[in-house]
Amino acid sequence: MVTCYVRYVLKLDEIGAFKEYAQLWIRLINRLGGTHHGYFLPADDEKAKNHGRFSFPGLGSEGPPDVAVAVFSFPDWETYEFYRREAEKHHECKAATKIVEDTKCFISYERSFMMPVFE
Repeated sequence: MVTCYVRYVLKLDEIGAFKEYAQLWIRLINRLGGTHHGYFLPADDEKAKNHGRFSFPGLGSEGPPDVAVAVFSFPDWETYEFYRREAEKHHECKAATKIVEDTKCFISYERSFMMPVFE
């Protein structure tokens, strides 16, 4: 399995546009052989901001309020490469690209490939 983790730095006044962008990619990845585990946006409530102590005092810190992540997986590298080749042909990809170009809903992103740990 190949899992991709993407970390976005958001432009918070364009969060609605980012949600539209995310929904397009979820559908596209699922359609092209992957499993999208979701986009995760910053929590916007006081309980999340004041949730208490860390499990490991002195080691943890609050993350930035403008970060979102996406996690999706493909069964193997061949399926991931198929998705990469085919995605640009789909209207969802073009629409998602246009959202970013028009709104600049995220400032930057990082992509990491992860491998699962099994018991």
